[in-house]
Order: sequence, then structure tokens, then C-alpha cells
Amino acid sequence: MCESVEQRGYGASFDWFVLSDTTDPSVWIAEEKCFLRLREDLGTGNVFYRHRPENTARKSGNIEDWIKRFGAAYDHMIVLDADSLMTEDTIVRLVSAMEAHPGVALIQTLPVVVNAKTLFARLQQFSGRLYGPLIAAGIAWWHGTEGNYWGHNAIIRLRAFAQDAGLPDLKGSKPFGGHILSHDFVEAALMRRGGWAIRMAPALGGSFEECPPSLLDFAARDRRWCQGNLQHLAVLPARGLHWVSRLHLLMGIGSYLTAPLWLLFLVFGILISLQAQFVRPEYFPKGFSLFPKWPAQDPILAAWVFVGTLGLLIVPKILAFILLGTQTRNRKLFGGSLLVFAGLIIETLLSGLIAPVMMVFQSVAVGEILLGRDAGWQVQRRDDGELPRDELMRKYALPTFFGVAMAGSAYAVSASLLLWMAPVIIGLLLCVPIAILSARVSNHNSRLFCTPEQSAPPLVLVRANELANVSNEVRSSPLLELHDDRQLLENHLSNLPGDKRRERGQIDPHLAIARAKIEDAETFDEALGYLTARETFAVLNSPTILRAVCTMPRGNG
Repeated sequence: MCESVEQRGYGASFDWFVLSDTTDPSVWIAEEKCFLRLREDLGTGNVFYRHRPENTARKSGNIEDWIKRFGAAYDHMIVLDADSLMTEDTIVRLVSAMEAHPGVALIQTLPVVVNAKTLFARLQQFSGRLYGPLIAAGIAWWHGTEGNYWGHNAIIRLRAFAQDAGLPDLKGSKPFGGHILSHDFVEAALMRRGGWAIRMAPALGGSFEECPPSLLDFAARDRRWCQGNLQHLAVLPARGLHWVSRLHLLMGIGSYLTAPLWLLFLVFGILISLQAQFVRPEYFPKGFSLFPKWPAQDPILAAWVFVGTLGLLIVPKILAFILLGTQTRNRKLFGGSLLVFAGLIIETLLSGLIAPVMMVFQSVAVGEILLGRDAGWQVQRRDDGELPRDELMRKYALPTFFGVAMAGSAYAVSASLLLWMAPVIIGLLLCVPIAILSARVSNHNSRLFCTPEQSAPPLVLVRANELANVSNEVRSSPLLELHDDRQLLENHLSNLPGDKRRERGQIDPHLAIARAKIEDAETFDEALGYLTARETFAVLNSPTILRAVCTMPRGNG
């Protein structure tokens, strides 16, 4: 991105910050090595690296820390995730739009999925690219100036964000209390409350992201989103929020409550069917009655509910396919109408099989949160989706159990009920083989599920993938790296912020233990063998002790 903006002639107008809060000492030093090589390769001084020693509030804390330290020097910021990417044209046009509309606080782009390698990821990539623009256009139309924020691939006016988007710490203990995990919706609502407009630019293009490689990785990320959205229950009563902002929060909450509601609907439906099959109905209950009490059934209404549900699921896909038919270049880049239609059918079938499994995962997540279990913030895998068989069997045991129980109960009632519930039951029973197949790396050159970014990738995506394929070895001993590379050591020391614990009069127990171990050691290698990973991390944050250990002589062995 930095190279492409420079080639466009706007390099001097942008500074680039890599924000890290890793607690892994090996990764930290590897990042610093990559950063030094990056600045050397680019030949520019407007690329910066900032490591935060305490990862409080995770991503939102990262942004808050940067704004407090550096934000006053800038008018706007473009927030990107670790897997985000933008073309130079999109970056420049976003800045131009913000400068032309001083009342706008945020412009959200529509990021499309790229670099999908597994079948599961390619399904997400294809469906998001085909259906996403149509849905996003509708969202942008009815949101108007009360848009939403998705946490990345957006430009934000710093004055508006710093002035109005400060996040509260929710009262109570986790999972409902503490730092807000899904911070983006709340930040957009707070800026809108401050009188700023929140806009979306669905047709801008040139905005990309990646997605989890497997259903389990997707469910793990979704678990965090579930907790974050349920935390919004405490934000809803906040004073001054626009009604559309409250609606955004309610829709986010409702999107996770629908899963347990669907599960309850299925369970109670089967129980009612079992009762009707094995319990004789009472046509004349106790007490005087002139007429028998017939069991209430309305198959016509049930059929209409079924048709209406299918309509909500299928019609947007058909409309997106029709819209693609009017776009000659896009249609060719997708591989042609026949391939797109085949992909649409297969994607719909596979999504239908995956949906019941996600229903179980989301229902469990909601139940765990209501019982007080905190999900934390799990690191997202960004490689392939292969997992050990024993882990797959363990994670998918509960959906499989639900499938067996539903199949047995439905068959006990009638074969027709089993057939009627087959789409849900098959997805649950086959969740393990579907998970194994969808997590495997698929043929990247396959024309099925092809997208325009795959057929004709933009130059910035091609260049990014070239750089991503460069091997960056992470050595096991970060202190050894600093001991042997004085330039790396001095750069690391210059990037260290002040010791906030020391300023507050607090003592870091890990640093105290590390210091004692280092004083007992006669050589650098001996000290290195004494320190744990947490103690090494504490030493890396202490300039005095780090200099002392890096001046120790090496051992003979």
C-alpha cells in the first residue's frame, strides 16, 4: 500500500503505523526486524512501528493508545486489520471525500474477501463478492447518515473519534462487564450522538480482507462477536443515541439470539410431534363442553411460513445474480453466467448444511455467556484450516449428537417428518466430513467459485501476496537476537515507551525474578537458560536490565 500510494504521487501525504501488542517476545523481536528491513527497502521515514507492552482492551485499546500518543498530528486515520488491504485509488478517494465533507466522521468501505485457500474460505469469498454489493447498497441507502462501523477498512476523522468515541468500561464482571469486545458499533453510535454523520461507500471498491480458513476458526471468532454483541445490552439505555444506532445494536444482539430460538423451535416441534404420536389427545377435557376440542393444526399457514423463509434466504441471491447479468465485465471475471449459477446453487446447498452446525455453536455460545463464561480474545489463524482428527471429533461431537437425537425422534413419529427435517438433520450428521472437506486447501485455479479479484487481481494485491510469501523466520531466542545485533538492540531500546508501572510505583514481579536470575548467572547463555518467556518479555521492556544482559559474555559452549 505504501509503495502504491508513493507511485501515485501522494507518498508524502501519508504516514503508516504498524500497531502491535503481542506478548510473545520472539514475535515482538521478529516484528522489529521486519520493520527495520521494511524501512530500508522502502527508503522512506514515514513508516513507524509501535509496540504496546500491555494489551489492555486489545484492538480498541491499541487504537486508543495510538490516538493519545500520535493522533493530534493528523486529521484522519484509516484503520486496517492484520489481513486488510486497500488500493491506492481507494485510499486517496477516501481522504478526498473526508476533506470535502467536514460533517462526516467516518466512511466505511465494503471489504471483499480475497486470498481464500480452503473450500470454506472460497465459499465465503464467492458469496460475499456476489451478494455483498447488492446488500451493502441497500444498507447504505436506508442507513443514510446513521451508518455503522465494522472496525476496519474505514477512514475516520480523528477529532470526531477522540472527542466522542471514548468507550466506557461496562459495570460488572465478564462476560457482560469490562472492556467492550465489539467496540465498532458502539464507536459509530457515540460519534453519531455527537452530531457527526456516519456514511458507507458500498460502490467504492478496492477494499479487501481475508476470512477464517475453516468453520471452527469462523465459530471461534463468532464466539467473541457473540459476547461483544450481547454486551451491547448495557449500551442500549445510553442517553442521546440516535434511534437508528440503537437499531444497529439491537440487530447485532438479535443476530445471535435467533440461533437458540431456532434450536428451541426445532426441539419443541419434535416434542409436540412425539406427543401427538404417542399420547392420545383429549377431545373432551374435564368439565362441560358442547363440542370436542380438536388439535390445532394449520398446514396451509405452515406452508406459507416455509415459503416466506425460503424467500428471505433465496430472493437476495437471485436478485444479485440478475444484477450481475447486467454487468458484462464483472460477469466475465466471475467466469460467466453458467459457472456463477452453478456456484450459487452449490453455495446455497453447502451453506444450508453448515447453518445447523452454526446454530448449535451459537446456541452454546449464548448459553455459556448467560452462565458467565468469558470467551476472551483468541488469536485468529490465518493459514490453512487443517486440524487434528481428535480435535475435530471433540468440537463436532455436540452437533453430531443433536443430529442423531433429531433423526431418531423424527423417525419415531413418521418417515415424512424425517424427510421434512432432512436438511437440518443431514447437516448435523455430516458435520465432521463436511468440516474435513471444507477445511482442505482447494484448487486455487478452479473456475468454480471464481471472483473478479481472483481472475484479475489488482496490482496492490499481487504485490502484497509476493511480500507475504517471503520467509520470515522467528527465532526462539529474542535476547540472543539482540545480543548479536547491536543495531537491532538500539532500535528496540529507542522504541520502548516509559515504564508506566514504575511511574505508578508498582513492581513487576516477573522483572524482579528475571533480575535476580541474571545476577546469579555468570554468562549470557546461562542467564538465557534461566529465564521463562514471561520473564524474557519483562526484560525486553526494561532498558536498564536489557542493556546489562546484552553486555554479558557468551559461554564457552
